[in-house]
Amino acid sequence: MSLFDVIAEVRTDMGKGASRRLRRAGLVPAIVYGANAEPQCLSLSHNEVQKHLAHEAFYAHILNLKLAGETTKVVLRDVHRHPGKPVILHMDFQRVDAKKPIRVQVPLHFMGEDDSPGVKEGGMVSHERTEVAIDVLPGELPEYIEVDISALNIGDSLHLSDLKLPASAVLLDLAKGDDYDQPIVAIHEQKRAEEEPEVGADEASEDAAEGEADADAE
Repeated sequence: MSLFDVIAEVRTDMGKGASRRLRRAGLVPAIVYGANAEPQCLSLSHNEVQKHLAHEAFYAHILNLKLAGETTKVVLRDVHRHPGKPVILHMDFQRVDAKKPIRVQVPLHFMGEDDSPGVKEGGMVSHERTEVAIDVLPGELPEYIEVDISALNIGDSLHLSDLKLPASAVLLDLAKGDDYDQPIVAIHEQKRAEEEPEVGADEASEDAAEGEADADAE
C-alpha cells in the first residue's frame, strides 16, 4: 500500500548549472531507475519533498511516482542533503517489480518498555540497532518492525533472529550465517554512582590543627 504521492516533472536540462537553476527555482533534481527501464531525470517540488521527508514511513514505503499522467510504484533509494543548510540537493528513486524482492532499510520500533520487569527494577534499555536491512517483496514491505521488550529482565537481550518478519523477508545479516545474529536490544543494570569517601579521623585532625595554626598566627 502507498501512502505518498510524489509529483514529478521530466527534466531535460542536465549538468551542475542546470541543477543549480532548479534549486533556485524551488525544485529538487531527481532520478528514477530500475525495473529494466531506462533511467529518467526528474524535478520535484522542494516544499513537497520536505513535507514527505518529515514522515518516517516515507523512507521505507512504496511510493506513487506521478509523472506525465502515469503512476509508477517506486521506493526512495537516496537523499543528498546540503551539509550546512536545510536543502535537499538530489533524490534517487527505484522502480519496483511486484514479483521481485527489493532491498530496503526498515526502522525498528521498540514496544513494551514500561511493562518490562527489568525496567521496573531500574534496568537501563540499550538499543544496539535502530534499523535492519532486508530483502522483501514490495507487497510485503513493512513500514517498521515491532520489537516487544515487555518480557525482558535485567541481563536479557533480543537478537536479529528474534525479529518477526513478513513471510518473504530475509535479513541480510542473518543470510551471512549464525555468527551474524547480533543483539538489537538489551537491558543492563545501571551502575551506581560511587559515594564520596567520608572525612577520616586523620583528615579531621589536620583540619583542626590548621585551624589552631591560623588562630596562633592572628
